[in-house]
Amino acid sequence: MLTPERQKIILDLLQVQEIVKIQELIDITGASESTIRRDLSQLEQEKKLKRVHGGASRLHQKGEELSIQEKSSHNLTKKKEIAELAASIIEDGDCIYIDAGTTTLQLITKITKKNITVVTNGFAHIQILTEKGIPTYVVGGYMKPKTGAIVGSKAVESLSSYYFDKAFIGANGAHPTAGYTTPDPEEANVKQLAIKQSRQAYVLIDDTKMNDITFIKIADLKEATIITNQIEKDVKTTYEQKTTVMVVQQ
Repeated sequence: MLTPERQKIILDLLQVQEIVKIQELIDITGASESTIRRDLSQLEQEKKLKRVHGGASRLHQKGEELSIQEKSSHNLTKKKEIAELAASIIEDGDCIYIDAGTTTLQLITKITKKNITVVTNGFAHIQILTEKGIPTYVVGGYMKPKTGAIVGSKAVESLSSYYFDKAFIGANGAHPTAGYTTPDPEEANVKQLAIKQSRQAYVLIDDTKMNDITFIKIADLKEATIITNQIEKDVKTTYEQKTTVMVVQQ
C-alpha cells in the first residue's frame, strides 16, 4: 500500500473515532509498526492529527472548552493516577496553590498531609477541602459558570498577595514549542501568576493533551514540571530537553 493511501485511511478513521491505535492501523493496512509511526509523525508535522500514547487522536478546536461536568467523566482513571503522584509530592508544612479543574480536584481527594495550607480558585474544590479539614483560602473574583474557575482582575489582585511552596496547575495542552496552553485568556492570567508566585510549579496533564495547543499560552515548558500518566519514550525525550517530566509508574 502506498504512503498516501495509508495516510488517507488514518485520517478517515479519525473522522469517525476520537483515537486510533497503532495496532489497529497495522491490522487495517498490513504495514509494519515502524511504518505506521513514520506516517503518524509526518501527519502530526502537517498538523493533521496529534500523536498520543500508542496511537493518534483527532485535533480539537483551539478555543474548545468543556464544562466541569463534561470534563469530570473524561479520562477519570488517568486523572486519578496523576493526582496520586502529585499528592505524593506534598509535604507537611507546605503552602500550596491548587488550580481549578477536574484533575486538580482529584488531587484534593488524594491529599493525606493535614499540616498544609491551600489557596484555590476552584469553586468545586472548596467543599472537599473543608471536609478534609484543610485550612483553605479562596481567591476572589468572577466565577465562570462553565468551569467553576474564579478569574478576572479581582482574582489576579487577590492571588498576588500569596506565595507558595508548590502550585498544581491544570492545562488543556502541552507542546514542545508552544508550552502550556488553555482556551481562556482570563484563566491563563491566573495560572501564569500562580506559577510565578510558586517556588515549584507542576502542570497536571494526561497523555491525551500532550503535543496539543489551545488558544492562549500559560507559560513555557521550563516554568513547570509536567506530571502525566504515560508518555511515549521519544516524546518524553523531547520534553525532557526543556523541563522535568514525572510519569505514573505502570
